[in-house]
Formats: sequence, C-alpha cells, structure tokens
Amino acid sequence: MAQEQSYPTIWEISDDLWETIKILLEEFDPPASTGRPRDDRRPILNAIIHRFRTGCQWNHLPKEFGDDSKIHRVFQHWVKLEVFEKIWAVLLTECDELEQVQWDWQAADGWLGKARMGGDKIGPNPTDRAKNGTKKSLLTDGAGGPLSIVIAPANVNDHKLLEQTLGSIVVERPKSPQHLCLDKGYDNKLSRQIVKKHLYKDHIRRIGEEKIDQAGEKKNPARRYVVERTLAWLSKCRGLLIRYEKKSENYLAQLQFACALLWYRRLLRAMPATP
Repeated sequence: MAQEQSYPTIWEISDDLWETIKILLEEFDPPASTGRPRDDRRPILNAIIHRFRTGCQWNHLPKEFGDDSKIHRVFQHWVKLEVFEKIWAVLLTECDELEQVQWDWQAADGWLGKARMGGDKIGPNPTDRAKNGTKKSLLTDGAGGPLSIVIAPANVNDHKLLEQTLGSIVVERPKSPQHLCLDKGYDNKLSRQIVKKHLYKDHIRRIGEEKIDQAGEKKNPARRYVVERTLAWLSKCRGLLIRYEKKSENYLAQLQFACALLWYRRLLRAMPATP
C-alpha cells in the first residue's frame, strides 16, 4: 500500500499559494497608480509566518525579509483590510469545492494563553495565578479544519463566546443537517438555545456524566478531540501560544493566517487525487 505523502511545516509562501494571495491583494490592496513601484509583498507574508511561529519581536526579524518597520506597517494595513480572514475564506472555499470539508460534524472549544505585553481583550487567567491572559474560542469541522476563531479576556467562560464563535464562520455554512460537539463547559440552558438557534443538533457532554456505562462501553463517543488537536497544532507556534501583540486585532489576524495555512495543507493533500 502506498504511503501517504507528508508535507513539511510551512515557513514560507509557496508559488501556488502566492498566486492565490496575489489575486486577493490586487483586488483589496492594489498598488498606487503613481509614485515608486511597490516592493514585493511575498517576503512580508513570509516574515509574518516567521513572527507567529517563533514569537520573535518585529524588530528582530531576520534581515532577509526586509525592513522590519515596513513589514509591521504593511501588516497592520492588511489587518484593517481583513486580508488574512479573506485568505482563510478563499482556501476553505477551495477545499469545500473539492469536498474536503466535513460539515456534518463540528466541534468547538476554548483555549487559554498568556498575554505578556498587556493590551485590550485580556483578563486574569484562572489557570495561571490570575496573570494576564487571552482566551481563544475555535470552531472546527469534523476533521479539525478551523471554521472560525474569536478572542476574549481569559476570564470569560467558554459558553459566553459560543454565539460569537458560531456566527463568525468565514464562509457560508451549507443548509444540510449538522451536529455540534461541546464539552461540559457548555452544559447549560443558554448554550443549548444558541446551538438550536444556529440549527445544529447538539452533543453536549453532561456535567457529572459517566464516561462508561454499566456494560463497559462508551456512550455517544465524543468527536471533540478534533478541536483539541487543532488547538494543539496552533500551540506549536510560540507567537500564538503566547500573545505578544498589544492590539487584539493584530493577534487575531495571525491566528487567522495560521488557520488559513492549515486549510492549505489539506488542499495539498487533496490535489493529487483530483483530475
């Protein structure tokens, strides 16, 4: 049996991914018609990937990427234009066209992290001696592909972010029946109302529910592990595990870019099987 092809960790923008992003930039951030020709934007994207993977300071980026002040200035300009969310949506749409999105089963969960530099949308982290922290709420498809992500202060309960998380999917959901898996942190009336409002069939872990019944078999096997696995993947990036950005929108943009790259990896796996 042929082994599945493995793909290396993405540290830079490939040629085919650049062609996709370039079209977006030409539409939403076209060069000025007058003045000097604009510098190549591809190294700036590579610098942003390096930034959230390593957590290095902007002024410590390797010189090969170019001037750090210009990189940060362009990055913040793209944040205002929501470029990274648009990249995520385009790659997710391409995967959906190849039937690579498992809409039937979805899962959501929260993820706490440190916020070393302060800023907005931070709060006392209950798992880190009340130090400053940020919570991320993530929704994934049945295979762990990220569909939406929102951030909030660390002391906000997971279920209070559910409405915003379900309403922030970067593409339009299909109208087919869909299931949503949640842990016991969402076992309350408000969460069930929100799930029903968004037309999901809820699978919420009950508080105090036994994992194994009297026959020794699991009841309703959980499908929540996929979102936990995706959070673990994102945590491998130091700049995402620890928030160094004072502006929450800058931090969210890097999370969105990382989510987009996860879909690009799935697209790479799918392409050899297509005509």
